[in-house]
Amino acid sequence: MARRFSGGRLVIASHNPGKLKEIVDLLAPFSVDCISAADLGLPEPGETGETFQANAELKALAAAKGASLPALADDSGLVVDALGGAPGVYSARWAGPKKDFAMAMQRVERQMGHNADRKAHFVSVLSLAWPDGHVDSFEGQVQGRLVWPPRGNRGFGYDPMFLPDGRSQTFGEMDPLGKHQISHRAEAFRRLAESCFAT
Repeated sequence: MARRFSGGRLVIASHNPGKLKEIVDLLAPFSVDCISAADLGLPEPGETGETFQANAELKALAAAKGASLPALADDSGLVVDALGGAPGVYSARWAGPKKDFAMAMQRVERQMGHNADRKAHFVSVLSLAWPDGHVDSFEGQVQGRLVWPPRGNRGFGYDPMFLPDGRSQTFGEMDPLGKHQISHRAEAFRRLAESCFAT
């Protein structure tokens, strides 16, 4: 049984401005008092897990214990069928220390070579943790395919090269409200909200 968040301050355990904005926007209807891990001066823990859930829980628990407050963390990434699931949990690392996602997208495209299978999906796991070590996790996915060259300068990460199924715009071209309706993070958030947030 998931634990309910009863209000008060919630730490968003992310140092990624794009991800932080998406999570804060998703939380807006619940009138949650959000503060980022970066604003609290909390360090980014090493993402040593081998799954999205392991990494999300690791980040959420580190922030919850560091701040003595409930904390919400996301671990997400791009899973490309033709690359055996890569970059997967290493999606951020493919962008290097400078978080250069233009370079990361080029790397994906280069490794695709002439492969005709362009299927891919985004995965997001949201973990809500408390200082006592309790944690609940929720996963969302969105299916699509890769396009090249990248299109659009909205969103972040691999968004400009990801075209969700049934859509004509990449995540990089969509307005934020449109993306929030169908994204992997929005799907994970719906499950989180149903279980942990009062409406």
